[in-house]
Amino acid sequence: MKIIKADDVGSLVADGATVFLGGLAMTSLAEEVLKGLERSFLASGHPRGLTTWACGAIGNSGDGGMVHFAHPGMVRRVVAGHFGQTGKEMMKMVFDGEIEAYNFPQGSLSHMLRHIAARTPGLLTKVGLGTFVDPRLEGGKLNVRCSEDLVRLVEFGGEEWLHYPGPKIDVAIIRGTLADENGNITLDKEGMLLEQLSIAQAARACGGIVIAQVERVVQAGSLHPKSVKIPGLLVDYVVLGRPENHMQSIATQFDPALCGDVRVPLGSLAPMALDERKVIARRAALELTPGAVSNLGIGIPAGIPSIAAEEGVADMLQLSIESGINGGVPAQFGDFGLAYNPESIIEQSSQFDFYDGGGLDASFLGLAQADSRGNVNVSKFNGRPVGCGGFINITRATPTLVFCGTFTAGGLQVEVGNGRLKIVTEGKSRKFIEQVEQVTFNGHDAAQRRQDVLFVTERAVLRLTTDGLELTEIAPGIDLERDVLAHMGFRPIMRDVKLMDAALFHERWGGLQAALQERRQNH
Repeated sequence: MKIIKADDVGSLVADGATVFLGGLAMTSLAEEVLKGLERSFLASGHPRGLTTWACGAIGNSGDGGMVHFAHPGMVRRVVAGHFGQTGKEMMKMVFDGEIEAYNFPQGSLSHMLRHIAARTPGLLTKVGLGTFVDPRLEGGKLNVRCSEDLVRLVEFGGEEWLHYPGPKIDVAIIRGTLADENGNITLDKEGMLLEQLSIAQAARACGGIVIAQVERVVQAGSLHPKSVKIPGLLVDYVVLGRPENHMQSIATQFDPALCGDVRVPLGSLAPMALDERKVIARRAALELTPGAVSNLGIGIPAGIPSIAAEEGVADMLQLSIESGINGGVPAQFGDFGLAYNPESIIEQSSQFDFYDGGGLDASFLGLAQADSRGNVNVSKFNGRPVGCGGFINITRATPTLVFCGTFTAGGLQVEVGNGRLKIVTEGKSRKFIEQVEQVTFNGHDAAQRRQDVLFVTERAVLRLTTDGLELTEIAPGIDLERDVLAHMGFRPIMRDVKLMDAALFHERWGGLQAALQERRQNH
């Protein structure tokens, strides 16, 4: 292992190299190294023509992460599980077709790394069949510039599978907390383990190099062997990261409560304000089952733990995040993917093993677009790709799915109180439309496989049936024709439309504990 400066990294990366990046948003991201690569390119024009791979979104939507690659000629292809944090510069290059861009499920990319490391023929998975990842639809291609099929439809054992051959990795860029003089690396202050080890192993199997960013180098032999998550035999170079380039998350420099070093009183977490988001989170929380393992997605679903804490039932839940965290209370906004008081933090690939293997009982996920067949789109809007993240893995194998989102978008304003909902200003964009722009979740497939799928909004609740979406509840104070049906691109099935519980629309609720106890008895 050799200690180098960030500005030395450019000379180690050849033109046309394939670079695999560790990290999720800014968590566990080697920002110091990426800045060094950028300075090298701006000064010399090299390295250029790079291909980058990442399991999740890389960056903070501003001046971090993939923005350092957003220069004409620096990259030719970008492959990632999500593009939501890559920044406007990189997104413009993708949208304009200046570079090739592919989007695949976060869990599949994470698993693919282990196949590269073991030198197998590649990953076989059913995750993504019937979605935009399927080669019969879009094959994960985000623009017309894409020149190669990176995922294939194959038959094995008389069944259809998706096959990911896996790239040859020339450079792995990962991050840790401490490195000793032999290159052994800990992840003590990281809030996620992700796939840093698998990335390093995959690069080594390909004959590539491993560059690791750490906070500090310590004496050889001073790290406890169980604390070492990346053995020094895998690490070629170490770069010391300055604090501003070693953020624990987008929003936080370092909080010991987000990596399990301390525990915080759950009552110290601020409750949500009473608005449409809180109403949706409350109604969705009624679908929780005590003791059931539940996954929470970004956005409104991430508010469910706040509801549970406010209602005094947090100890009845078993929450999980795809980043590898189980237990505790998932954090929100710029800290998403981390959790307060986690019970365990495991590698992301192992978490997706658990998810793909049916380990989840329920998942609460965001809702951007849905159509009459129950197809859901969370990955592409107005031609602009955002990406699927772990959404496709999670929705494929979870028996109960609750999609959470406002009924319309773009300027929606409501008044909530006294047991009623009033639409003040309607959103400009419909979410329930005739046909989704991109299929991130296949409703027909889910109905055939008898998944229990619910759509929860502030004014209406719908359920997926084999015949399509059925409207089952509307909010008190809402007019069915004016406020619901008039803003849908299709007419849902209506058999017995009930009112949502008026208690959900009061400042104080207090009904979740009794509801969960009843569900516990019924299950």
